[in-house]
Amino acid sequence: MAAVKMKYEIVGQCGRAKSAHMETVHGVIETPVFMNVGTVAAIKGGVSTDDLRLIGTQVELSNTYHLHVRTGDKVIKSLGGLHKLMNWNKPILTDSGGFQVYSLAKTGRKIREEGVEFRSHIDGRRIFMGPEESMEIQSNLASTIAMAFDECPPALADRQYIEPSVERTTRWLVRCKKRMEELNEEESTINKNQLLFGINQGGILSDVRINHAKQISELELPGYAVGGLAVGESHEDMYRILDEVVPFLPKEKPTYLMGVGTPENMVEAVDRGIDFFDCVFPSRNGRHGHVYHAYGKLNLWNLAYEKDLRPIEEGCDCPACKGIRLEDGTYSGGYSRAYIRHLLKAKEILGMRLCVLHNLSYYNRLMREMRMAIREGRWDAWKTEALYKLKVQNS
Repeated sequence: MAAVKMKYEIVGQCGRAKSAHMETVHGVIETPVFMNVGTVAAIKGGVSTDDLRLIGTQVELSNTYHLHVRTGDKVIKSLGGLHKLMNWNKPILTDSGGFQVYSLAKTGRKIREEGVEFRSHIDGRRIFMGPEESMEIQSNLASTIAMAFDECPPALADRQYIEPSVERTTRWLVRCKKRMEELNEEESTINKNQLLFGINQGGILSDVRINHAKQISELELPGYAVGGLAVGESHEDMYRILDEVVPFLPKEKPTYLMGVGTPENMVEAVDRGIDFFDCVFPSRNGRHGHVYHAYGKLNLWNLAYEKDLRPIEEGCDCPACKGIRLEDGTYSGGYSRAYIRHLLKAKEILGMRLCVLHNLSYYNRLMREMRMAIREGRWDAWKTEALYKLKVQNS
């Protein structure tokens, strides 16, 4: 079996909140970390990988299913893999396509032991994907971290549905691990150090979740995720499941809460031991002119900002608020709320781009603050203040 290059070291801990230094074949990841979502190898809103570097992005996330149906994973492999295609030399995580098993339920999907058959949302053609196919696609993409192929059952599904689904997901994970090990040995494989993360499922059924966490932990994978949350359950149920399940996942390995990413959710999840996050909220909200702010979320479409010459957020160092660093060490100066509002109303792509850049930068800054608070032993005080501000925002 090929040696998998990864080192995960916890460098700070306060209660269950942890901050780690993780070394991968594509560079270091400091956790907690937010992974910027580039579904089809691009951040929507005209944001480039140079922009991602500028705002301190550590990990980019792309979608296995979407890249398989558009451009194609074999074409991407022939071009040298996702890193070369995107001009991105830092870690990339690819999801497995398993979430599409959930989200494409209305396309006539058929789930069986071998895998899942469903229709492409692009052209309607029938697609089959199982554990082996998902691993092969992700190997072709050559991402740093590949996610196991699973089924994401509806959070509020009953026990009769969830238990067989989770049992099948466990069998699929065993097949994923076997195929990944084989692919990492093949001479034509671009990234022979690709890491496989397993996924915990079980809806909001505590006993199923815990039992599944115990089972998949025995496979000694490089990392583990909690999936199937933020798909219909309450925040209280989400936090309860994390409280109950995370202690049964290996603490000495990275933990990833999939698809969950409001600022408040992330603070609460870090407090429960989560390292990795991803969510479309910052880019989606930005494209609609909704921008995050230390003391509120602003809707720049509002008439109140028509003559507002302040930046989106005073003190923010993102390109939208502060501009870019010039040769003499000064900054070019950012853009006002009034100007960005004007761009949005004029339907200029630059308006969306600046909003998305700011939101992604806000998320990255929030994660940096979390890391520092944990490593400096002041997490509890920081968390209390942060949650107070976030609740004021949402009130």
